[in-house]
Order: sequence, then C-alpha cells, then structure tokens
Amino acid sequence: MILRQTRLHILHKPQDLGKEATTGVSLHCHTEHSKEMLDFVPHYAAKLPIIAYFWKKERERYLQREGKAPDFSTAYWSPPMTAQEVYNIEKRQINEAGLEAITSISDHDSIDANLLINEHTANEQAPISLEWTVPFSYGFFHVGVHNLPKDRAVELTKTLLDYTFNEENQSAEKLNELFSMLNALPEVLIVLNHPLWDIEIVGKEKHAHLLKNFLKEHGRWIHALEINGFRKWSENKAVIEMAEALGYPIVTGGDRHGCKPNTVLNLTNAKTFSEFAEEIRVDKRSEVVLMPEYKQPLHSRQLQSFGEILKHYPEFPEGRRKWFDRVH
Repeated sequence: MILRQTRLHILHKPQDLGKEATTGVSLHCHTEHSKEMLDFVPHYAAKLPIIAYFWKKERERYLQREGKAPDFSTAYWSPPMTAQEVYNIEKRQINEAGLEAITSISDHDSIDANLLINEHTANEQAPISLEWTVPFSYGFFHVGVHNLPKDRAVELTKTLLDYTFNEENQSAEKLNELFSMLNALPEVLIVLNHPLWDIEIVGKEKHAHLLKNFLKEHGRWIHALEINGFRKWSENKAVIEMAEALGYPIVTGGDRHGCKPNTVLNLTNAKTFSEFAEEIRVDKRSEVVLMPEYKQPLHSRQLQSFGEILKHYPEFPEGRRKWFDRVH
C-alpha cells in the first residue's frame, strides 16, 4: 500500500524501533475513570461463547443483589486498571521497543486519570486528553481530544461535556464553535476515532451516511483519522484509504480497556506531545506501527479483553473487585 502522508510499519516480531524514531506515542487508552457505555456491551458479549456464560452469571448476581436488572441504556461501566497502572504498562512497552515514551490516556468524557498522572509526571509526556462523545443526528462519534492546556483543562472539559449531556446545547453551530475553540489551541490534536465502526449499531449504511454528513459539516476541524487496535484490518485498511482520499494523516489508537498494552503505536522524533501534534496538524505526516500482537486473531484478543474486564480482582479495593462493582 503506497501512502502519501503516512508511513506504515507492520511488525511480525518484536524489534528495536529506536532505529526508526526517537519517541513512541501511545494514544487512546482507558482506565478505571473511563465512563464506558453499557448499551453495546451485551450485544458483543453475547457473541463470544465463553464470555456470554460469565456475562449471564454476573447479570443474574446483579439481579439477585439489586432486585432489578441493570439498565444498559443509561448505566456505564469502568475498566479495571488504575491510571498509574495503564500509564506504566504503556511506557514499559514503548521503552522496551527502544523509544522514549509519550502516553495519552483518553478516557470517555473524563480527564480524572490524566490529572492524577500529572501530579508526578511531566505534562509533555502525559498530556491531558479525553475521548469526547459527540452526539450527531441520530447517532454519535467518539473524538479524541489530546493535550488540553493544563491550566484550562478542567474548564474546557466541562464546556465539551455540557454539549454532550445537555440536548438543548446541541446544534451544528454550537459544535462548530466548540471545534473552532479547540482548533485555536495549536498544541491540541483532534482525532476522529474508529470512524467506520458502527458503534451506534444502526447498520452499516446508516452509519456511513452519518459519517459522510459529519465530515461534510465538521471535517475541517479534524486533524487525523484513527486506525484502531481493536478493529479488524479490513476496516482499518478502509480508514487508511478514506484518509488518503480526503487528505487526512493517520494516527493509531490502541483503545485498550483491559490489562494488556496497546497493539498499535505512533512514531516520531518529537520530544513533546505538542511537537507531535504539530507534525500531524501542520506537516500532515505521520508514522505508525502495528505491533506483532495486532496480528493475533481479533476475536481471541476481544475474548481476552472481555475476560479482564469481567474478572474478579480480590486484590482490588473494596467496591472495585467484581465486575458489577464497576458498573454505575
């Protein structure tokens, strides 16, 4: 595949990436602070035979304990790992590949993990980011908003979430205003995550129509499209082709929710995330890596991740040990 704006490495075995770049950037990681929608989890969990068994058992336990079934349309769940655990795992993988590490945790609609990490880690290596849920027409998109300025991060996040959770605030004009606000911050990187995934479960054709309209109305604010560590190669390949056709660079996002590191990385010679963002935004070029683990069958990786999400962790603090302890 010949690409104009992105250099793609597909690794078949671990190797020293220090010969290719100085820094590895891990985007799109989730921690216990992430507010994960529950409505699509039963849809996917039921398709994985072993997971379906445990899912049913946990759901029955919840029913016995609470006297009612969980409302998957309004409730959310949180992944098991702490902010520090996720950061350390990502940093270790990148360092072992011979690179300096930058890790951008982007929990759903929350920057709490980033603020905790920033208490003792330089912001340049641990930017304040979130995966912003953007309602649009009959669906929604997930937008990676990376590297909010530290002194304004809380205020900016509140503004973004006021749009997400207050229907009266939602309009094309308001969304353009918010994207313009973010775009005016040169250090911020705006990524359209897993753009071809029918995450709303509305059907492939309806999602494609939604995506076309979203990019038509708001595409000028998007800096890059994401190829995702938990999406199949045929879908990611289609995202690459779409990005090339529309003039977007590609970045990778691992989208990890369990205990294993991201299976995709970004390479750069930048020393800070702001410099990395400039490469994507201004130079419109990127270098990305699919790690050897990405080649493992997607269903087996999904099975492992679901297993880690649903697992009982007796060593965890009270109130976080069991799966339904992590449902809110």
